[in-house]
Amino acid sequence: MFVRGVVEVSSYCRQNCHYCAMRRENRALDRYRLGADALAELILQHRPATITDIDLQAGEDPVVVRDVLIPLVRELRQQTNLGITLCVGLLPAEQYDQLREAGADYYVMKLETGDSDHYAAIAAPGTLTERVDAIRYLASTGWKVSSGLIVGLPRQTPDILARSLDLLHELPLTGCSVSPFIAGEDTPFADQPNGSLELTLNAVALMRQRAPHWIIPAVSAMRLLAADGYVRALQAGANLATINFTPPNEREHYPIYKHHRFIMGEQRVLTAIDEAGGVPSPVSLAEFLRERPAAALAR
Repeated sequence: MFVRGVVEVSSYCRQNCHYCAMRRENRALDRYRLGADALAELILQHRPATITDIDLQAGEDPVVVRDVLIPLVRELRQQTNLGITLCVGLLPAEQYDQLREAGADYYVMKLETGDSDHYAAIAAPGTLTERVDAIRYLASTGWKVSSGLIVGLPRQTPDILARSLDLLHELPLTGCSVSPFIAGEDTPFADQPNGSLELTLNAVALMRQRAPHWIIPAVSAMRLLAADGYVRALQAGANLATINFTPPNEREHYPIYKHHRFIMGEQRVLTAIDEAGGVPSPVSLAEFLRERPAAALAR
């Protein structure tokens, strides 16, 4: 099982998604943006020993892409052999190109839902068409691309979920995530029920059956729903675990699910992998995917 580290570099976001507490209209959130020098120090000197890849994640923050991520990715590529993943939303094509030229390998562009009307109803970023077009552009310009969806979103029907899974399977992806909906504070969906862990795990298993080559992460939200949720996600077909080493003082200001999230540190991740019957991969995602024939990833 692959082991990557994630650093959440900025909680500023220009989007207003109904399901996310980092939405721009949440005035109660204390925003932060980490600097390139501090991030380089953290990753180069203090990253967990078991990680082979680093995931740099943020809200849709054009400033952090321009001023922080492009120079940071360039420095990490020069000084490490880490696989470099980015999850920073919709960008102009030239910024995707700049990040790729700087040395990034893998881009996460989640859809959350594959129905255009549902996409608009939950106020997801831009339009579904724009999101799909971005995935196709990224894949066509050399990126390895992952996407994802949320199970249990308000107004999601079984048909919408099935069509979302079908759409994801049709796209040129090397990986995909499935997260249960978690009702976050300070969002329009705060009083909605959480998604079903069982249905989320079934979606993971279905993805693994339909796309045996995909990189599928276990997500910390599963641990919020059940003590064994993360381990069961690995047993259901996930093959990527993520160690969060965002500076502790900033974690609560990055409420991707809730302010008080369940943080998967290094020991928790290694214990979960062991309990699921797996072992950490010594090979990075980037190296593994470089060695795969292009035809095996084509759609």
